[in-house]
Amino acid sequence: MPSAERRELPYKLVAGATPCRDGWLIVSARLKGATFAPDFPRVNGELLDILQRRPAFSIVNLNAPIGATETAIRSERVCDREARESMGHSVATLRWGDRRPTWGAESDESGNAHPFLRDRYSEVVDSMAPYLQRSICEGLPELSFFQLNAEIPLEFAPRSEEGYQERRALVSKVPGVPRILDFVLDGVDRFELLDVAGLLWSSRRICSRAGKRVPAVPEWDEDGMRMEIFR
Repeated sequence: MPSAERRELPYKLVAGATPCRDGWLIVSARLKGATFAPDFPRVNGELLDILQRRPAFSIVNLNAPIGATETAIRSERVCDREARESMGHSVATLRWGDRRPTWGAESDESGNAHPFLRDRYSEVVDSMAPYLQRSICEGLPELSFFQLNAEIPLEFAPRSEEGYQERRALVSKVPGVPRILDFVLDGVDRFELLDVAGLLWSSRRICSRAGKRVPAVPEWDEDGMRMEIFR
């Protein structure tokens, strides 16, 4: 018996995703024309859960480095440097693109590194392939907030109380986002919810082809991965 035809969805699915203690915090939204309907956030245990989702996402804006050269062990990727420079300050903590197991890890406001980031970044190395970059792109929450702030540098550090309130006020203007920020999930803190809300907003821009690549002409790594961050 012939298989049923795959029906095309009447809307596009976009998402933002960021590492968290128990896997990947993700929030998706249905996008059709001017209608943007965010869902509640959830945690997926593995990146493959996101990559293999059916129906598939049109765009996932992923807060993790995609692609790196060996020289990135000692210096920044061009996309990291240009992303930071485009914001006009160095408040954001950008990730080094080290492809080896010794991934760099971001630190929280007390200076303690999040140990789970190494595992999450290693998942990206193991799971990503060049063809997946049609729908999985590297994002950065600070670039999302920078765009929301009319490309004016934000005043306060990302992981400070003042920084949280500053960024929350910006992203809360997006319909459906306040309920994301107030959602309660075990193992997920409010800064991670804030980050994923910013990434989701950018996924809409990217899907609508309003997003921009940083740099405009990307580098390529040894595995054929484009090293670029979307804003």
